[in-house]
Amino acid sequence: MRAFEAIQQFFDVAAEHLEIDERLREALLMPHREVQVQVTIERDDGQLANYVGFRVQHDHYRGPMKGGLRYHPEVDLDEVRALASLMTWKTAVVNLPYGGAKGGIGVDPSELSLREVERLTRAFVDQIHDIVGPDTDIPAPDMGTDHRVMAWFRNQWEKYHGFNPSVITGKPVEEYGAKGREEATGRGVGSLTFKLSKRLGLEPPSTKIAIQGFGNVGTHAAKYLYESEFPIVAVSDITGTYYHPDGLDIAAILRHKLEHPQGLLEGYTECEHLPIDALLYLDDVHVLIPAALGGVITADNVDQIKAQVIVEAANGPIYPIADKILADRGVTVLPDILANAGGVTVSYFEWVQNRQHYRWTLDRVRQELDHTMTQAFEDVWQMAQQSDVSLRTAAYIIGIKRVRRAAELAGFAT
Repeated sequence: MRAFEAIQQFFDVAAEHLEIDERLREALLMPHREVQVQVTIERDDGQLANYVGFRVQHDHYRGPMKGGLRYHPEVDLDEVRALASLMTWKTAVVNLPYGGAKGGIGVDPSELSLREVERLTRAFVDQIHDIVGPDTDIPAPDMGTDHRVMAWFRNQWEKYHGFNPSVITGKPVEEYGAKGREEATGRGVGSLTFKLSKRLGLEPPSTKIAIQGFGNVGTHAAKYLYESEFPIVAVSDITGTYYHPDGLDIAAILRHKLEHPQGLLEGYTECEHLPIDALLYLDDVHVLIPAALGGVITADNVDQIKAQVIVEAANGPIYPIADKILADRGVTVLPDILANAGGVTVSYFEWVQNRQHYRWTLDRVRQELDHTMTQAFEDVWQMAQQSDVSLRTAAYIIGIKRVRRAAELAGFAT
């Protein structure tokens, strides 16, 4: 199943509850603009290399469009379109004054030198600088990009438009970035996992958690939950699954990852080493957190999932057919458009600070993040109870209602 098709199916379920007609559904789903560009750079060896870059701007009725910039070999127009749509509903669910966008380049950054990644970023900005800006479309880090890429992006954009650090978020703290931005998505995942577990009567000491993917999001989620006394019995990265039935020593694993040349778990021996996919099917896991790529739980493997709670730290990890099967089995799923909204929330805080030329403390960032995520969680939980729908459908109902209302006030969806 294509990524955008999956989003459309989730959208349609919520749209049925809202009795939205076909023409308005199509209008709300259709992207505002899709841009595809050729990005050519000179490699360090003097050879030319060509890549394809994308920027999809999905919706702008609630404010400037917002969404990350992804460098990954599987990036294509369908994926970027789907992720841009997710950003529209995500920003609406947590009630940020943004629309949705997404961008990316089909490239494996691990195969490029640091200087080549910089040249690639600057060449991409040369192609799209006139359609992004602090009041139109504000990029941010995503898979394969980081604060350095954001700094290069900002510097290149300012060559055309002048000083304005609010053009992009996820910047280095020294370059007008926000304290707490790097941890934000994972911290939000951890916070909502804690709240959902408590709501379901699952207490930390006896509730075992497995986290698929141990990059930025997975590590910060693991740290938060470990410090909240949840036993993290399994984590995984590209080198396999690392499992201990009584709980892993997350502090030791984080030290190992920090010391590994590629930041991997490879070589960690204080636990059992299993195949990569084994994490998804562990018998003793209560809460499963997919924090890697999308599409990992499908109709082919859903019957092997034993966890009773799934928190979608990744974007789109569960396909619609699998989602329905899980719902029929009574599995509670906290959807991506709520669970991983911590990153865009702190990106909003960074944008606000840049516009005000006033820097917040880390404590304030964390307090505001917790307040925003808690309010969104309560909104979604109450909608699910009132409408007798899943948390995913409840989140989409809230997001669609807010976007539709903004469109109505703009004179569009009347």
